Amino acid sequence: MGRLNAGIIQVTPFQQNCTILFDDETKAGVVVDPGGDVDVLVKAIEDNGFKIGEIWLTHGHLDHAGGAMELKERLGVEIVGPHIADAPLLANIEKQAANFGVGGLHNCTPDRYLSEGNTVSFGEHVFEVFHCPGHAPGHVVYFDRKARFAHVGDVLFNGSVGRTDLPGGDHAALIRSIKEKLLPLGDDVGFICGHGPGSRFGDERRSNPFLV
Repeated sequence: MGRLNAGIIQVTPFQQNCTILFDDETKAGVVVDPGGDVDVLVKAIEDNGFKIGEIWLTHGHLDHAGGAMELKERLGVEIVGPHIADAPLLANIEKQAANFGVGGLHNCTPDRYLSEGNTVSFGEHVFEVFHCPGHAPGHVVYFDRKARFAHVGDVLFNGSVGRTDLPGGDHAALIRSIKEKLLPLGDDVGFICGHGPGSRFGDERRSNPFLV
């Protein structure tokens, strides 16, 4: 097995970071948060020879999960995550999309929900699952302890945190998720987030205005 690697494709008008996590030697991998623009995602997968085994969702908002069912059908793989607390959001994607004037997104039914303490993997790359509510009730974070890497979805950003003014949002819960579950994993942990550039937990602990 080779090193863990990641490619980011921004999708939907919300410029969401759909992420392909993959082994740079075997090209085995997963797609995290395919929010839409499925034709673009499939082309990237085919052009790079990625062997996608699963689709992982961090949470149920339309810009993260709206393309998951179509991509599942196109690739013949299962959808894993998020926590079942986001089931109502996943069942309401088409209505969310209509409210925002965005077409081509679909309600989502995962093949398997995740809970705190579960693990998911591809090849030898194993990720621990942390349930981190606040931005969305069922939000999960994926952490590869060996690689010192996390995919945090919309929980934490470079210089900011996830918004909590959407249905099911809870600012106090979000800050607890970050301070009690993510930051203790170590200052050296690098992360990819749902929008914009990534960062390291240590940099956010020291300078993020929502955490200092």
